Amino acid sequence: MAGPHPEGIAFRDRIGTPLVGDAPRLLLLGSGELGREIALEAMRLGAEVIAVDRYPNAPAMQLAHRAHVVPMTDAAALRALVERERPDVIVPEIEQIATEELVRLEAEGWPVIPSATATRATMDRERIRRLAHERARVPTSRFAFSDTLEEARAASRGIGFPVIFKAITSSSGHGMTVVRSAEEVDRAYRAAAEGGRVANPRVMIEELVRFDSEVTVLTLRHYGPGGTVGTSVMAPVAHLRPGTLYHESWQPAALPETVVRALEAVARKVTTELGGLGLFGVECFVRGTDVLFSEVSPRPHDTGLVTLGSQWNSEFALHARAILGLPYVGPEPVVPAAAHVILSPREGSAPTFGGLATALSPPGVRLYLFAKPEAYPERRLGVAVARGPDINTARALAATAAHRIEAEIGYERPAPAGTRH
Repeated sequence: MAGPHPEGIAFRDRIGTPLVGDAPRLLLLGSGELGREIALEAMRLGAEVIAVDRYPNAPAMQLAHRAHVVPMTDAAALRALVERERPDVIVPEIEQIATEELVRLEAEGWPVIPSATATRATMDRERIRRLAHERARVPTSRFAFSDTLEEARAASRGIGFPVIFKAITSSSGHGMTVVRSAEEVDRAYRAAAEGGRVANPRVMIEELVRFDSEVTVLTLRHYGPGGTVGTSVMAPVAHLRPGTLYHESWQPAALPETVVRALEAVARKVTTELGGLGLFGVECFVRGTDVLFSEVSPRPHDTGLVTLGSQWNSEFALHARAILGLPYVGPEPVVPAAAHVILSPREGSAPTFGGLATALSPPGVRLYLFAKPEAYPERRLGVAVARGPDINTARALAATAAHRIEAEIGYERPAPAGTRH
């Protein structure tokens, strides 16, 4: 094995056995559906996985070697867990984490993916937008930040309606509101200040870009076979958000080659500034031949669920390989594929799913049910992924399969025979 990379992860060409040997120990901070797929892929490569979340029985917890329920915004609790488990690599999978404590832990020698400073930057819309605009120097929409309602009103007028209000720390559309007039500002400000992953009076106000398409550029920083760090950029993933939440994605996006090259350039510049190893989801708007940077996630992206069907190595397999220090040569060919979410109809516990036989009947369709113990309206409970001879066929297959699933909430497991009540 070569020596450690300056950014924390050593190049690796051998792995031991989990639990009884010297397998790399991966501490997964966040155990939802994306964390579940990361855990699966890391375990396939021989890693020992410890899954962590704020609630019990989270999806990744159901298959990890060990699991802990911890309030990850509690710096002391997070540190105690790290010192107890002594992981080889810390992998944040959600935004709601005590990032300043991650910075301190990294300074003491605990490797964080892709790095603690990059994680902190990408979990804070102001930090990442300033990094992209001022350091990476990539094109962005017009934006402002406000600490009070009065500042938000003035910033909205300065940018010009319509604008979009966003929480400083958020994901998956939480705390996000489109504002089309001055009368809507007060409500949007409250939603952004109170509705993010962490309540914060400082909010982001951004020009509502009139774009032709919204794409995710999955970008992997990884070792090559010789132990040097390189970057591989995947084919763009197009997606739709009827509201503010992810609903459907497909790969490859039908874009001119000049636009694809511009997207790749933006992704490379931003991820190079962030540094570290692992997969990034770089979100961009495409308007004609112009490309505008929007956001970046330092981990597999929800729209990248489509890669479970479109790529031989999904975004989760690529992330696991990179963060374990294993080499990759890419990018690889893409098969036309699409993903469509399966949503909860209401609040409750223990979802069950009907219509599986019908949904799975067409060739080329897969279902991924996330095993979330609790549901609420519009919560993502699964995804249908489909391949096809072309994107339109794949999208139709995935949407049809997803809509055939009937989610029922509130199942109660019968007591075993002979049990007294």
